[in-house]
Amino acid sequence: MSATTLLDPGQLLRSTPDALRKLNPTTLWRNPVMFIVEIGSVFTTVLAIVHPTVFAWITTIWLWLTVVFANLAEAVAEGRGKAQAATLRRAKQDTVARRLTGWTPGADGTVEVQVPAAELRLGDVVVVEAGQVIPGDGDVVEGIASVDESAITGESAPVIRESGGDRSAVTGGTRVLSDRIVVRITQKPGESFIDRMIALVEGANRQKTPNEIALNILLAALTIIFVLAVATLQPLAIFAKAQNPAAPDTQALTGYGVTGIVLVSLLVCLIPTTIGALLSAIGIAGMDRLVQRNVLAMSGRAVEAAGDVDTLLLDKTGTITLGNRQASEFIAIDGVSTADLADAAQLSSLADETPEGRSVVVYAKTGHGLRERTTGELGHVTWIEFSAQTRMSGVDLGDRKIRKGAATAVMTWVRDNGGHPTDDVGPIVDGISASGGTPLLVAEHRDGKPARALGVIHLKDVVKAGMRERFDEMRRMGIRTVMITGDNPATARAIAAEAGVDDFLAEATPEDKMTLIKREQQGGNLVAMTGDGTNDAPALAQADVGVAMNTGTSAAKEAGNMVDLDSDPTKLIEIVEIGKQLLITRGALTTFSIANDVAKYFAIIPAMFAAVYPGLDRLNIMRLDSPTSAILSAVIFNAVVIVALIPLALRGVRYTPSSAATLLRRNLLVYGAGGMIAPFVGIKLIDLFIQFVPGIS
Repeated sequence: MSATTLLDPGQLLRSTPDALRKLNPTTLWRNPVMFIVEIGSVFTTVLAIVHPTVFAWITTIWLWLTVVFANLAEAVAEGRGKAQAATLRRAKQDTVARRLTGWTPGADGTVEVQVPAAELRLGDVVVVEAGQVIPGDGDVVEGIASVDESAITGESAPVIRESGGDRSAVTGGTRVLSDRIVVRITQKPGESFIDRMIALVEGANRQKTPNEIALNILLAALTIIFVLAVATLQPLAIFAKAQNPAAPDTQALTGYGVTGIVLVSLLVCLIPTTIGALLSAIGIAGMDRLVQRNVLAMSGRAVEAAGDVDTLLLDKTGTITLGNRQASEFIAIDGVSTADLADAAQLSSLADETPEGRSVVVYAKTGHGLRERTTGELGHVTWIEFSAQTRMSGVDLGDRKIRKGAATAVMTWVRDNGGHPTDDVGPIVDGISASGGTPLLVAEHRDGKPARALGVIHLKDVVKAGMRERFDEMRRMGIRTVMITGDNPATARAIAAEAGVDDFLAEATPEDKMTLIKREQQGGNLVAMTGDGTNDAPALAQADVGVAMNTGTSAAKEAGNMVDLDSDPTKLIEIVEIGKQLLITRGALTTFSIANDVAKYFAIIPAMFAAVYPGLDRLNIMRLDSPTSAILSAVIFNAVVIVALIPLALRGVRYTPSSAATLLRRNLLVYGAGGMIAPFVGIKLIDLFIQFVPGIS
């Protein structure tokens, strides 16, 4: 998003009423820096009324604008989530629920009662049919249906939800497009997924993260120090004037009303108002960037933790690989042509609707020129479906029988039908397994002849394009990547080497995941992982950043502290990058703000006291027109720089993978040095105009 969009005049105008409402002291006290500025603004307003001057009123107006601009930064950040909240509220319309009483699976005697969706309670069972809106969050306990979740995810393509498995969770406000499902409600009223999303995108439930709290304490401490330092300046000025009666009087140092305004102005310029004004907006914008990527963070703490993650646990299937093994090679044994093997492999897979089966048909067509045949043109055939007991599938074509499946199962079938094992099969199968692939043996048996093996289909896990480069980026960030898979160690090792991950956990069980997470955390690391099933819930709860898939079960979504509405496991990598960007942005603007304060100190103090202490004139390198113009220029710059930095706070500092030392060096060079230089340039330019305002110099 460009800076132009971020500072769209219409958006600023819409956010201004919210910024003015935030002037309420009962709200502003949570930001100690800006609360002090507001107290100072009230004080200067009283002084300007009692002893009105041009300098007093202009300074007072800009002090109030400083507070308003600080509130505007937060209001703009919150306003960017209101559009999405409005969409979500439309999805959370008044829906009538068809509640079932006495429902049990497959039982008669169920009574249906129509009630408002708001009256549904935890554990209630409802029925939803095509065209109806799902009245609340829950799990499908009966049936299967196509569901439109565009109101939540923004994705127009419907998804399938069914009872059992890891795709049973449904969200209130989504619409059933086909069939009929029975849903058991899993949330209390007011605690639904949409309710939480609305509260989070609007910032109503946003709590300060540990880093924000620590930084607020630091800013409050700096503010107290500067309050004490500025409080000593008036006695110092009076003493200096008494010791040097010949020194000229100036508006900045004499006069009952003006002196108080000067002290408040100096205090506001020296305390870290820039980061104090933008700190909350940075946190809100970080969560907003996740929302834009269809990730719902349950707390700012989770976003912040993502930026500090040391270890990423990634499921192999669907994250590192495409999720479905693809046929990549037909390897015929001696005495069998590759064409005969391809023909038999294709025939045995025509009725196989699994992704692996379809890939065999496609590979036979694209790799070996075999036209895909339909079941109708083959005549009378008998399809043999795969089962866990036989571990093979195939087809019977009259007197010809073809089988495809696990090598041991198919070789047993060959022997049972009069065939003999061949020495060629073992090395081929072992070689494919060692490379991380899956071997499927193909054999045939014709009436009157012994069965024989034809060759092996090499099914390969296809690693997603660009994954190695992304893992290289993670490594440059100092993040260790661990692939989790149920495959055997040999297969896991081969895929891990191809993908470029740092380590792998093979034949992983839910208990193994938990043990790995705890071991990493005991070593001082922060761990992030993804999951979608009920068996993933303990590990998601244990991880510092647990990203649950929206297609997953309610248990998984409750256990995680983030939910990916797109159900894309690779989103975890983007989440880590957004977390790091949040921390870097906060650090960069803190550096800029403190450097600003140092520069403003050296810009203002010499101009104020040079008349009393001529020796300070050597430090007055900016040669500002007068003490009053110096103070007013600094106050104006202090307010304007907040507005100028709002786009950076909302967009975030650009993050490029690099070491902590490199990031620190860049921050000090760009935002430290830039923060020192900007006030000298800005204050001088403003002074060139201010000096011509009557009543200032």
